[in-house]
Amino acid sequence: MMFFLIAFLSFVILASVGFVLTGGGASEVAAKRAQAIAVSAGAPRRKGQRAAASKTPEERRKQIMLQLKESEQRERKARLSLTARMQHAGLTPNVKTFWIWSVALGVIAGIAVMVLSRLPLAGLGAGFAFAYGAPRWWLGFLAKRRIAKFTANFPDAIDILVRGIKSGLPVHDGLKIIAKELPAPLGPEFQRLNENIAVGMTLDLALEKMCERMPTPELRFFTIVIAIQQKTGGNLAEALGNLSNVLRSRRMMREKIKALSSEAIASATIIGVLPPGVGVLIYMTNPGYMGTLISDPRGNILIVGGAIWMLFGILMMRNMINFKF
Repeated sequence: MMFFLIAFLSFVILASVGFVLTGGGASEVAAKRAQAIAVSAGAPRRKGQRAAASKTPEERRKQIMLQLKESEQRERKARLSLTARMQHAGLTPNVKTFWIWSVALGVIAGIAVMVLSRLPLAGLGAGFAFAYGAPRWWLGFLAKRRIAKFTANFPDAIDILVRGIKSGLPVHDGLKIIAKELPAPLGPEFQRLNENIAVGMTLDLALEKMCERMPTPELRFFTIVIAIQQKTGGNLAEALGNLSNVLRSRRMMREKIKALSSEAIASATIIGVLPPGVGVLIYMTNPGYMGTLISDPRGNILIVGGAIWMLFGILMMRNMINFKF
């Protein structure tokens, strides 16, 4: 009897120890599982918090500044090709035809100056200037005038898009209205934008292509706002409305700077034109007085030196009055 009692007590003790041990392991496993569940449940919560934080105005401002810096670095590294200049001017990119016309213009100008002045060096200089400098200057003039027209009408295009979004129209329908209602060059550019979207290109990529054809800060701002809104969400009408106000403020500041710097520009123009203008007038009234500079080699050296110094002075004045805004 005593043997059975000892055996029963031993069984109870071993069972109790085993239950405690197995129960403690189960509790540890359960604790680990609960911790894993808590971590897995907290991960989406943290992702949601990060997404919410990314939608704050400070985070959006940081994203805009980062994209602006990246775009400026790309512009600094990339050299402006002749094809890009022709696109900016609104011309069909045809480099071969451009060079043919440039060489023909240079040859005609060089021969004409050589015949009139009887100076081979003057003919070569005129040929180089009209073959290389004048066509590029003309492209720059056309591009600058086209970009100015685009910039002047671009806030109106944004206002049309904002009113369309507030009235319930999709963004693509607003872009179509801009293409139909606004004049060139803004209307045709948005028409090409709509055509690129119609063939399957995304809005971000289509706007990037548009920025390549029309490299303006205003269009770059618009592209960045659209890209950030698609990634983070938010009120697009409010964002574009604020952008329109910023662009109009920039335009007012630009006009104010032009008004304040107009006196300096006029003074620089008069100073730059006065020496060659006086020389031409003296040569027309008294050819013998100025003829020595043309017939004597020493006079030719003086003319070249004076032209070089005048070029340095004009470039210096241009840097002084060329305000970046």
